[in-house]
Amino acid sequence: MISVVLALVGALGYGIADFVGGVASRRTAALRIVAVSYPASVLLVALLVPVFGGSASVSGLAWGAASGVFAGLAMWWFYRAMAIGPMSIVSPVTAVLVAGIPVVVGFGLGERPEVLAIVGILVAIVAVVMVSREPGHDGERITSTAAWMAFGSGSAFGIAFVCMHQIEAGTGLYPLLASRAASTVVVWGAAIAASEFKFPPRSVLPLALLAGLLEVTATGAIMFALQGSLLSIVSVLGSLYPAATVFLAMALLKERLSKVQLVGLAGALAAVGMIAAGA
Repeated sequence: MISVVLALVGALGYGIADFVGGVASRRTAALRIVAVSYPASVLLVALLVPVFGGSASVSGLAWGAASGVFAGLAMWWFYRAMAIGPMSIVSPVTAVLVAGIPVVVGFGLGERPEVLAIVGILVAIVAVVMVSREPGHDGERITSTAAWMAFGSGSAFGIAFVCMHQIEAGTGLYPLLASRAASTVVVWGAAIAASEFKFPPRSVLPLALLAGLLEVTATGAIMFALQGSLLSIVSVLGSLYPAATVFLAMALLKERLSKVQLVGLAGALAAVGMIAAGA
C-alpha cells in the first residue's frame, strides 16, 4: 500500500509540475524553463542526499543515469512534437506509451498482479488516453515527424520507468541525483540545439523552479515506489498525471473539459481503487 501511495504522490507531482510548466510556457519557451528547473533540482537533491542516507552503488548510479537520459530525451521530443503537431493527437499517443510499455515489460519479467489490479491497469490506460485527449478539429492530421517525436517521447518516458525499476533498495537518493544530472545534460543539449539556451524572464523564474521541485519530488516518489512494488502497477499509477493537470486547469483556469475528459477522470479514479485493492 505504501508503494501505491508513493506512486500516486508521483502522479500528483508530475501533474502539478506539468500544469505549472504549462502556465510558464505561455510566457516563454518551454526549453528555457527546463534548462533552469533541471539543474536547480540537481542542487536540491545533492543537499538532500545526506539526509536520506543510503550508499552509492555503481549499478544504482548507472540505472539512475540511464533513466535520466531517457527522461531528458522524452521531454525534448515531447516539446518538439507539441510544437509541430496537434495536441489532440500527440498527447494521447505519448500517454498510452508511457503507461503501456512498462506494463508489457513487467509482464515479460514475470509479474502477475491480481485480476482486479489487471482490470484496473487496463482501465487506467484507457483513462489516461481519454483525459489527455484535447478537443480537436475534424480532419486534423499529424505529420510523420511529429508522430515519430510523440512515439519517441512516450517510449522514452516508459523506458525511464523501466530503468528506475532496476534500482536496488538502500541506495537513497544517489540514483536520483545521477538521473537529474543526466537529464540536465540532455535538456541543455536540446536547448542549445534549438537556440533556446537562455535565462527565462524574471517573472517566470519562480514557476520554473517550482516545476523543477515538483518534478524531482515526483520522480523520487516513483523511484521508491518501484523498489517496493510491481513495475506494471507503479508505472500505470504514475502515468495518471494528466488527470491532475486537467483538474487544475478546470479548477484554476476555468477551462472547460470535454465529455471524454470527464469520463476519463472518473475512469482514473475507478482504476486507482481497483489497483489499490488488488495490489
